Amino acid sequence: MLQITLPDGSQRELEGPISVLDVALSIGPGLAKAALAGRVDGALVDTSYVIGRDASVAIVTGRDEGALELLRHDAAHVMAQAVQELYPGTQVTIGPAIEDGFYYDFARDEPFTPEDLERIEERMKAIVARDLPIRREVWDRDEALRVFGEIGERYKVEIIQDIIPKGEEVSVYRQGDWFDVCRGPHLPSTGKLGNGFKLMKVAGAYWRGDSRNEMLQRIYGTAWRDKKELKAYLHRLEEAEKRDHRKIGKALALFHSQDEAPGMVFWHDKGWTIYLILQQYIRDKLRARGYQEVHTPQIIDRSLWEKSGHWEKFRDDMFVTLSEERIFAIKPMNCPAHIQIYNHGLKSYRDLPLRLAEFGSCHRNEPSGTLHGLMRVRNFVQDDAHIFCTEEQILSEVSDFIDLLFEVYRDFGFDEVLVKFSTRPEQRVGADEIWDKSEKSLQDALEQKGLEWELQPGEGAFYGPKIEFSLRDCLSRVWQLGTIQLDFSMPERLGAHYVAEDNSRKVPVMLHRAILGSLERFIGILIEHYAGALPLWLSPVQAVVLNITDRQADYVHEIANALRDKGFRVESDLRNEKIGFKIREHTLQKVPYLLVVGDREVENRAISVRDRKGKDLGTFGLDELVARFGEEVASRIH
Repeated sequence: MLQITLPDGSQRELEGPISVLDVALSIGPGLAKAALAGRVDGALVDTSYVIGRDASVAIVTGRDEGALELLRHDAAHVMAQAVQELYPGTQVTIGPAIEDGFYYDFARDEPFTPEDLERIEERMKAIVARDLPIRREVWDRDEALRVFGEIGERYKVEIIQDIIPKGEEVSVYRQGDWFDVCRGPHLPSTGKLGNGFKLMKVAGAYWRGDSRNEMLQRIYGTAWRDKKELKAYLHRLEEAEKRDHRKIGKALALFHSQDEAPGMVFWHDKGWTIYLILQQYIRDKLRARGYQEVHTPQIIDRSLWEKSGHWEKFRDDMFVTLSEERIFAIKPMNCPAHIQIYNHGLKSYRDLPLRLAEFGSCHRNEPSGTLHGLMRVRNFVQDDAHIFCTEEQILSEVSDFIDLLFEVYRDFGFDEVLVKFSTRPEQRVGADEIWDKSEKSLQDALEQKGLEWELQPGEGAFYGPKIEFSLRDCLSRVWQLGTIQLDFSMPERLGAHYVAEDNSRKVPVMLHRAILGSLERFIGILIEHYAGALPLWLSPVQAVVLNITDRQADYVHEIANALRDKGFRVESDLRNEKIGFKIREHTLQKVPYLLVVGDREVENRAISVRDRKGKDLGTFGLDELVARFGEEVASRIH
């Protein structure tokens, strides 16, 4: 008998060996019918997986974590089967689940058309309707090479040759007459996929991501639990298209990019105003918390990057230049330069923690195909800082940083923050005992704050573990922004030390930290989150004063100047246009408040106020309006 422990802690003794599906049947036929997969001791497996030992078992249904990834992986297989049924001779290559969907890369002489996608989608629905059982088979490696070779699937042959060691078996999944090399797991049958999927587009993709290889055709799709979820996702896509920061940036004259400077931003006056507001806000927060603001060179000799370890790790991403037979790198990050400032002058334990902040302009040679407005650029500025501290100060410094980060995110209108903890990668510097200490320190800080977090094994920086902070915007998209990374290695590599209380020399701990990350990217996120209608405190133009006729021109100047004197960003519009036209134009420009003055307002020393949503807020006196604006700015109402 096997002892099966269920998620609620209850235990069942069942005769074994037993499949996951039979465990579900022992609980109830309804659960067995809903079962898509199982978790055995935490590992995701097929419902046909046979359990031969005492184990913890959870039945995965459509509403459980991991269900979407299963559905999307199966959608990729169903799509590949549909393509090969419709277009014999097409070769399949790789088809994984990805965020929000799936793709499969195909080798085919003829390009896929939009009409082809419609046909493929209809055939997928037919395959789902057939409700084909999905079975895992285990083949001998040589047999797999022979079978896939005979049917002309040379890409599958290459995958088996390169990934499956000689002497090992090959996992193959079959649905009907169609089969594919795959580790799994998969759904019990194609019918479990349902109809919550849609094919989205065709793109080019190099075989195995290498530009030296042949170009394949990649079909992207999205898959959800049901049609309702699919409809909601397509609506989010439509809304995201409307909110595209590149379109809004052009419409509001905030910034632009052009081919002569790929991945670089040309900031216009209004966009640069947002940038400076953002920068000053962070500057004020850091000053209040004991940070020193510094500025370091843009171009630094290769030797420093070699000492820090960045040259070996990031050389391909660096822009380099040659001068007087010396190789220089345009800095891709600020940390080695901050250590140079730390090293300037002997430090004592009494000087720690030392917090150095910089709005550091960095350059990275991102591939041109990945550049995307403000979201992915080659030149960006980070709200970067490095904290040099003792081991005893790590907990308090990380804790204070987390408090600051959450405060900043709330001010910008983001209340949902996702936290991930990344541990040591395979390629890293530093001894294992240092990594043990580093990882424990960050984990202790997270537990002290009582935060929920997700573990990301192997995703840390090459010099230390890190905590990542991500925001969820109004469209439920997740943006990774903030980070704090603990580094015992780089300060030692670059000769940093301090005199400890016992007069010994010790290497300081270095905390790499950022809240917004790239200012460019954060502004792009803000534009899309607010659809360009930024809160009053962030708006480049907070109000426009509009006249109805020329008779109010002097009063318009008086109101505008008075508000500017109080520190508000105000413009006046005295054009000889109808007031309705001017109101519409500034509403489209997302100006928070429109201040309209006619003869009656001049006579009463008043201002008629309406917001950008078209709501008439009534008539205000100047002092009353100043108080309203001041309160809204100070409270950072979103």
